[in-house]
Amino acid sequence: MNKALCYIVGAGEPSSVPPCPRPGDLLIAADGGFETLRVHGLTPDLVIGDFDSLREVPDHPNLVRLNPIKDETDTLSAILLGQQRGYERFAIYGGTGGRTDHTIANLQNLVMLAQAGQRGWLVGQNEVFTAIHNGCIRFRADSKGYLSVFSMTTESTGVCESGLKYHLDNYTMTNAYPVGVSNEFTGSAAEVSVENGTLLILYTMEATEL
Repeated sequence: MNKALCYIVGAGEPSSVPPCPRPGDLLIAADGGFETLRVHGLTPDLVIGDFDSLREVPDHPNLVRLNPIKDETDTLSAILLGQQRGYERFAIYGGTGGRTDHTIANLQNLVMLAQAGQRGWLVGQNEVFTAIHNGCIRFRADSKGYLSVFSMTTESTGVCESGLKYHLDNYTMTNAYPVGVSNEFTGSAAEVSVENGTLLILYTMEATEL
């Protein structure tokens, strides 16, 4: 997997931490995310959107203007653009805290990426969302705060949670019963895995993935 990150900054609520692109990463402003990046003194590599949030078309050399009558959100269009450029890991900022329908759309984007064998992170004010499909996620022992796990498929089988306050072992989790809400880190290395299915995972900023 390409380890470089495609950062996408949208028009929703800014995260408590700004994006921090490194050489090889791609930084995309999705519509009103252009203004968020300007506030942080960051210049995007690309700007994409129909610009209904920004209310003006920015002056940028690499700009993709979308028709406002479209099937994809600006954020999804940015993801597809990143995929076309070979990126498989996506960090989405400004994708929560605005319109609820766009937040839900961004959660579905995480599921789409996981089921394609890729990874996405939706970074909120004090928490991070991600999704895994037929795989696992691990956290460092110094992780703090809480972690919640939800099935995004009708059934997710072989779910295991270890190193956390509440354990699961070979559990069948469904998308109609929130048994995985509000687990806690305990000072041990932690792991969540699923044998068959897709899990949405929410954890606090004090946690660090391995």
